[in-house]
Amino acid sequence: MGFFDKLKNGLNKTKESINEKINNVFSNFRKVDEDFLEELEEILIMSDIGVDTSLKIIDELREKMKKEKIEDEEEVKKALREIMKELLDVEDIGLKLNTKPAVILVIGVNGVGKTTSIGKIANRLAKDGKKIVLAAADTFRAAAVEQLEIWANRANAEIVKRQEGVDPASVVYDAIKITKETNADVLIVDTAGRLHNKKYLMDELNKIQKVILKEMPDADKEVLLVIDGTTGQNAISQVKAFKEEADITGLVLTKLDGTAKGGAVIGIVEENKIPVKFIGVGEQIDDMEIFNSEDFVKAII
Repeated sequence: MGFFDKLKNGLNKTKESINEKINNVFSNFRKVDEDFLEELEEILIMSDIGVDTSLKIIDELREKMKKEKIEDEEEVKKALREIMKELLDVEDIGLKLNTKPAVILVIGVNGVGKTTSIGKIANRLAKDGKKIVLAAADTFRAAAVEQLEIWANRANAEIVKRQEGVDPASVVYDAIKITKETNADVLIVDTAGRLHNKKYLMDELNKIQKVILKEMPDADKEVLLVIDGTTGQNAISQVKAFKEEADITGLVLTKLDGTAKGGAVIGIVEENKIPVKFIGVGEQIDDMEIFNSEDFVKAII
């Protein structure tokens, strides 16, 4: 199955939710007028896209319809897709890992699928011929280290781990040393699931970032925030909280195959101006793909 088919299947619940409602609006209105646009705006808000983003989409659609004299149902949908795509294209997608070694720091709250995402990203990079080192810097949960070890084996990556309770920053320090010694291409750092109100965990994150900056000052760095797609609008506040503590370069969206709230992606990107770099639409090791905004909007509308 190609990625677009996977994406389409994975986003089926979101598509059913948004598309069905949009089609109902078209069947209820004879012409595309202001009442139609108001109804469409309400649908976007109800589809977890967010109030501000929904208003922006409708404003742009109104302008586009006037300018291009759009009245046809398919043309309206096409215009809607174009506007959404533009909102999602905040900058280049894909990882910027041109230095050797480069580093990816992966952050997020508990239960979003951080460790699994790391395993899948490591697997992708290994398939591209890169040598990977994983740092098990979530030393608060023994299960996290065990889980990362399973993924390391599957992705043929080296893992640096220490006993439970050890200072995570020291694990990262050791992992950087091993990355350099083994001439690896990329170091991927797993971190403890931080709740944005837990100050000591945020301090720990800052400490890890300082070690990376000191030991790898010239390395390309990606800071990926993993977001659970099922949280919908709540993810926006999560992103804002993490933005205060880390210079996030991209988002990884997980569990989109189990939710009708996929539309939230548009609001999350628009409100934070951070690109989605990866999207997870399944359980398998290959079910993590580089985000493609055009395919995403086609899959939901």
